[in-house]
Amino acid sequence: MLEKIANWLESVALPCFYKAFLGVECPGCGMQTSFIELIRGNILESLKVYPALTSSLALVFLLIIHLIFKFEKGALLLKILFIFNALIMVLHYIYRILTY
Repeated sequence: MLEKIANWLESVALPCFYKAFLGVECPGCGMQTSFIELIRGNILESLKVYPALTSSLALVFLLIIHLIFKFEKGALLLKILFIFNALIMVLHYIYRILTY
């Protein structure tokens, strides 16, 4: 079942318009591929492709849970996780620029 979803996602994956028009990868390049690898169960490959995906998914999950249950420290936790996620994205983007 998950393999069918992963294959379908690969077939409808959108190209990066930033890369197509400017010739440079954007900070989000690799997120679709990383998500497909995560669905297939290749967690390490997913982290190699785009390490911020897992923290992004955790951020969205925590946001939904906080909106439903209104945790006392939920907003603070969301801010901290957002900063952590942004830091991972920026560091990974700088790494990709320097290594490719």
